[in-house]
Amino acid sequence: MRRGLLVVISGPSGVGKDTVIHRLLDLDPNLVYSVSGTTRMPRPGEKPDANYTFLSRDEFEKLVAQGAFLEHATYNGNLYGTFRDRVEKTRDQGRDMVLKIDVQGAEQVRRLMPDAILIFVVAPSENELRERQEKRGSESAEDLASRRRIAEREMTQASHYDHVVTNDDVERAAAEILDLIRRARASQT
Repeated sequence: MRRGLLVVISGPSGVGKDTVIHRLLDLDPNLVYSVSGTTRMPRPGEKPDANYTFLSRDEFEKLVAQGAFLEHATYNGNLYGTFRDRVEKTRDQGRDMVLKIDVQGAEQVRRLMPDAILIFVVAPSENELRERQEKRGSESAEDLASRRRIAEREMTQASHYDHVVTNDDVERAAAEILDLIRRARASQT
């Protein structure tokens, strides 16, 4: 049995990573989404262990000390991490694991798992990204301003990724990413 791929998807807040990932999961049943751990509070509509595993800061720090995370990072004052055992179990079953992580985490994954496929998702324009961030309406003005500053820094890291995909249309962007995944699968055989 082939070992599953590790696909890392990053991009600035509001670019539509979740929407593209949901579409990918609908299109290909061999893809599994990695539910990350976080110390941030749930947003309206988010379900524990479906969107994130919500943890206290103490719980998160204990897991870091135990080596439970493949990668972990601080983003906008909150801690986020990818559970190592979830990734390994899925890949050992021959299924492909999709991670949605920030640029700090992606760099850690690249060092630990150089076979990972790193994909950076961008909006068609800076104005479009700003509109998407505002339309979400899930953050305070202060959080939104902070996420914009982070997005500006993250955009400078896009060239460090294997692929950059523009999310100008969810169907098109998901199809492009799925094509990249299928080509990587084909090269494994």
